[in-house]
Formats: sequence, C-alpha cells, structure tokens
Amino acid sequence: MLKDFTKENFDIIIQAGQSNSEGCGQGPVAEPYEPSEAIWYLTRNFTISMGAEVVWGNDAIGNFALPFAREYVQSGRLQEGRKILIVRSSVGGTGFLDHRWGPEDDLYLTMMEMIQTALALNPANRLVALIWHQGESDAYMEASYDAHFANLSGLVESVRRTYKSESLPFIAGDLVQQWKSMNEAICDPVVRAMRDVCATGNGKFVETCGLESNMQAVGNEDTIHFSREALYQLGSRYFEAFCEIE
Repeated sequence: MLKDFTKENFDIIIQAGQSNSEGCGQGPVAEPYEPSEAIWYLTRNFTISMGAEVVWGNDAIGNFALPFAREYVQSGRLQEGRKILIVRSSVGGTGFLDHRWGPEDDLYLTMMEMIQTALALNPANRLVALIWHQGESDAYMEASYDAHFANLSGLVESVRRTYKSESLPFIAGDLVQQWKSMNEAICDPVVRAMRDVCATGNGKFVETCGLESNMQAVGNEDTIHFSREALYQLGSRYFEAFCEIE
C-alpha cells in the first residue's frame, strides 16, 4: 500500500547546488549511513522515497545531506512525531552564468516548485535549513565577485521571502582544496562572494581544509569532487554551522 505523506509532519531541508551537493563521493567511510524511517527524500521527479546513498556499480556514493540529517536527528532537534524531508534539487555541472539557477531559470524554478510541494503536503511542515554547495561551474566561467554575490544572495533572499522564512539558516561551503589550489585565480572571487553572502545574516560559511578529493581518496583523476568520507565530514561541518546559527 502506498504511504500517505500528507499525514507526516516534516522538517524540510533544502539541498541545492551542483555536483558536490548532489553527491559524487567515492571510497570507504567510517560510519556508513543506514536508511532510517526518520529521513526521506523529495526527488526532482516529485516522488518521495527513504533517504539513501546512490549506488553506482558496486560502490555507494556519498551525499552530505544524509550525515547532516542524521546528526539533526541524533541531536534531539527532531521533535517526536516529526520526520525529515530533504528536497534534493541539486544537479551536477550547473551554475548561475549558464542560466540554470537564476530567478527565471529551470533549476531555480524546479527547486521552488519542490519546496512548495513539500510545504503543501501538510500545514505542519516547516523549512529548517537551506544547505548549498556550488561554485565550480561559475569559477570555470570566470564569474566576478559582484556577479556571484548578487546571484547567490538573490537566490537566498528569494527563498526566504517567498516562503515567509526570513530567518531560514543558509549554509554554504568552500570548494575542494586540491582543485581550488590548482585554480586559485578563477576560484577566489566566487569563494569570497560565498563567504560574504553567508555573513549577511543567518548564514554560515563552512571551511573544507583537510577534506580529500576522490583522487586523494581512491586514486582516480577526479580532483574537483569530495570523496565519500569527505562528504560525511562536510555534512557534519554543515550541521555544526547550523547549530551556531540557531
């Protein structure tokens, strides 16, 4: 029998951005995520399923929203009778300058529709955080500081204003250090802009020092994506930042 999600009370976490948000992390982890009845996904095809890592071949692929949600539950923040719904709106290889996340662009509009769908399921549903990781595509396209600041701050302000959640915590994070060190000139304006957007109120910027790329963890050629273990640590750092905002 199909589950009736209109009878569930959800704390909603919006997960948005590009591939490091969507999750591309490979390799072993110390404490693999175990699916839980407390944590669910709303996917981009507007279906709801239990939160779980994607499997590619024989490998589980990391996703930083799952350790974030797990710590949210373990901390006691999830009240009795409620569950978590992660709005999975991230898509790899996307940015603002390629017209994917701007206010009239497809991914932005899909994200907003997903949020509306999640809230409309039950009047007791509520937004609790917007967790964002993006910037690599805009760095490749040599985004200026001013452009990236305006685009990202506009997205955050729009979500808060549209859903009457002016104090919604916004958390963004730095890029993979290995890849950033190889591309310092193009990354610098984007990262500075992200830091400053997070500093404008109810935001936190997460440092990524010590977090390995897939190349460092499993020996492939992928320097731009966090490893699976790094994504677990990133999710934990995002949750620590969330706790500092509250």
